[in-house]
Amino acid sequence: MNSNTPLLEMKGVEKHFGGVRAIDNFDLRVMPRDIYGLIGPNGAGKTTIFNTITGIYQADAGQIFFEGKDITKIRPHEAAAIGIARTFQNIRLFGNLSVKMNVIIACNIRGGYTMAEALLRLPRYRKVSKETEERAMKFLDSVGLTDKADDIASSLPYGHQRKLEIARAMATDPKLLLLDEPAAGMNEEESLDLVDFVKKLHRDNPITILMIEHHMDVVSRLCEQCTVLDFGKTLAQGTVEEVKQNEAVIAAYLGGEL
Repeated sequence: MNSNTPLLEMKGVEKHFGGVRAIDNFDLRVMPRDIYGLIGPNGAGKTTIFNTITGIYQADAGQIFFEGKDITKIRPHEAAAIGIARTFQNIRLFGNLSVKMNVIIACNIRGGYTMAEALLRLPRYRKVSKETEERAMKFLDSVGLTDKADDIASSLPYGHQRKLEIARAMATDPKLLLLDEPAAGMNEEESLDLVDFVKKLHRDNPITILMIEHHMDVVSRLCEQCTVLDFGKTLAQGTVEEVKQNEAVIAAYLGGEL
């Protein structure tokens, strides 16, 4: 991929629900290794954008490109296979399984053995299973949850559940990581801890991050570029400082936290 080619590009993308345009003629360019922010009030269309990128929804108009290839009609399992992973605003863990098993399941997206080999527990299955468990523990170590590996996922504190969800997404070897409000429900101290965690994650892994976030202090500390959405339309795009000084943004937020 050419260094000037966006990792992710959306051109004129639209998504309609009845008479409502959840996304309206939306453009986006996210370059490799960026940490890019999507900002906007509830109902602005941010999560719908994530859903069209990952194939949960199919766009009604426009095109989506990943590494220069058209993925507009992609399906969720295909998105994961080409290197797009995501977290959700409402945490979606396998709450009744162990912390380690949550990550092992994500590691298994790459397979490595057949169903017959698994059922018969043949040597290749045992070898891949051992490697997968070691890999899962590596991801848990990266998020500081090694000592919680055997705990039930639902028993973790909220902030740890967020980190586990990110570890599970990272276990799929993504090139693009979509974070949907990772600081939601966190206090100021937890939000600052999350900022340090995401910075380290980005520094230690060859990933690009596109994140939805309401906490402007989190966006300011992590993102150089961002887009502000309002009722599915782009209100402003640019650096975080440019956006914070944009008159349309200030007016839309009525002097709020932006």
